[in-house]
Amino acid sequence: MGCVEIKLGALLANRGISKNKVCKYCDMQRTQLNKYINNEMERVDLAVLARLCEYLDCDVSDILEYKKEP
Repeated sequence: MGCVEIKLGALLANRGISKNKVCKYCDMQRTQLNKYINNEMERVDLAVLARLCEYLDCDVSDILEYKKEP
């Protein structure tokens, strides 16, 4: 079975956006954001995902990627 990888950390690093700004705009706790960045989320909150996409001006596919099992 494949898995979904969260690419938020790389996206923030590539754009030079601080975690503090993301937390403030997206109304997230720092620990919650870190779980997204470290790909440790088990259940993604769609409202949070929508706020992230709006703030980062990106698509869901820029944050989430399905990886097939080799």
